[in-house]
Parts: sequence; structure tokens; C-alpha cells
Amino acid sequence: MARRKFFCMWLAGWAMLASAAAQDYKLVWSDEFDRDGRPDEKYWNFEEGYARNEELQWYQQDNAYCRDGLLVIEARKEHRPNPLYRRDGQDWRTSRPYVECTSSSLTTAGKFEFTYGRLEVRARIPVAKGAWPAIWTLGSRMEWPSCGEIDVMEFYRIQGRPVIMANAAWGTDKRWEARWDSQATPLSHFLEQNPDWASEFHVWRMDWTEEAVRLYLDDELLNEIFLADTYNGTWGEGKNPFASSHYILLNLAVGGINGGPVSEEAWPMRYEIDYVRVYQ
Repeated sequence: MARRKFFCMWLAGWAMLASAAAQDYKLVWSDEFDRDGRPDEKYWNFEEGYARNEELQWYQQDNAYCRDGLLVIEARKEHRPNPLYRRDGQDWRTSRPYVECTSSSLTTAGKFEFTYGRLEVRARIPVAKGAWPAIWTLGSRMEWPSCGEIDVMEFYRIQGRPVIMANAAWGTDKRWEARWDSQATPLSHFLEQNPDWASEFHVWRMDWTEEAVRLYLDDELLNEIFLADTYNGTWGEGKNPFASSHYILLNLAVGGINGGPVSEEAWPMRYEIDYVRVYQ
């Protein structure tokens, strides 16, 4: 009994210290999306066109808007000529005659970057087949992957099973070849705890220190990446990309290498973000 009481006291004390440590954080940047219309261009850039991973969507600014205190990123089924198309197109961007769907990708590149701290994003994600929403960061000092990538959240399917991903990537000795530290948590894990999970908002959090990057979903630790293990290979000059500044990306991709086949019932897909906050 005495041992149990001591453990309970220790646990309570640890929780108080953790709470106190959390209170030491100060808000240094945020967007609460408390305006109607276009997202604030003081904070956000917009990717345009086809971006990466052989995804289906054409990114454009029109698919992102603020309404009722939310940023909404909407993927829509469309059919129009692909302006990049060439009859002899040699890659996936130029070989498609038509754009089949559109979406948006927002980044803070050149407008806000940070090194270490806490990133919190409260969002409701689409979980339909083919949806690939993400919250992530990239370094700005080198090309990918030596710049470093942190995927605070990705959702897609692996072998038909929907998963929540929490990842980091950095460079190796070969150009454009990444080393990954990835954790895939089945969506079923969250649905077993709450059958309404997919219809509700959740908080994704990154705690980034000189020691580690820790990725959480509703305070549940999903992955822990120690910076002692994240040095680039020779192509990235042996540097640690998680010891320098990163910018934030929010996007809704469709299909592609990881998104996979798209359900016709999925359209339109809506990815809703309540806020983005950075503390240091």
C-alpha cells in the first residue's frame, strides 16, 4: 500500500512539473482563421500546379478559404485541360492530358520559420478513400531530404488499411534518397476508443527540442525521433536538419503514390483547420 501511495504521489508530482513546463511556453506565432475569405497572405503562400508524389490534384489558391473560424481546404473533382501537357510528355506532370481534380497547399515558406518549440494544429481530417491530408514542416537551407522533413500528421492507406502517420526524414549519402523514422498507427486504434473520431476535431502536436522531435495526437505520443540519430549523409554535408529553422505546410493531396485509388463517394473532400499555433 505504501509503495502504491508513493507511486501515485510521484505520478502526481510529475504531472504538475509537466504542466508547469508547458506553461513556460509562450505563443510566438498563430493563425486562428477568424476572418472570412482568403487565408491571410501575410502568413501563407500557395503552391500552384502539380507538386509531388504523382498525386492527382492540381494545387490552386481557390480551393482554400476561411469561414466560421476555420480554414477549409477543399479537394474537388474537375475536368479541364492540363496546361503542362505535351504529346511527348516524359513525366507524370506533362503526360496527363487533363486535370482531374483540384485542391490547395499552403506554406509559411519565407514568411515564418522556427527552430525548436511546440507546434499545435487543431483539425478535422477527411478519411475517405484517396484522401491524403497532411501537417508537416520542411527546412529551408538545403534541398529535400537533406533539408529535413517532419510529418506531424499524414493520413492515407497502407495495403488498404487507413493509418495516421507520424514521421521524420533526413538525407543520406545519395541525392534525393531519404532515411525515414516512421510510425503508422491504424485508424482503428482511435475508432475503438471513439466511434465518432472521424467526425470530430483533434489536436496534433509537435514538441521539438535539441534532444528530440516528439509527435502527439490528442496527447498520445505517436513517435519520438532523437536528434542524435538524424544527421545527414555526405550529400547533406553531415549536418543535422533538425537543428535549424523549418516552415509549416498544410495540404490536402489526393491519390498518388500513397493516397492510392479514390472513392467516387469521397467528393468533395474537406480538410478543416481550427488553428495553427507555435510556442517557444
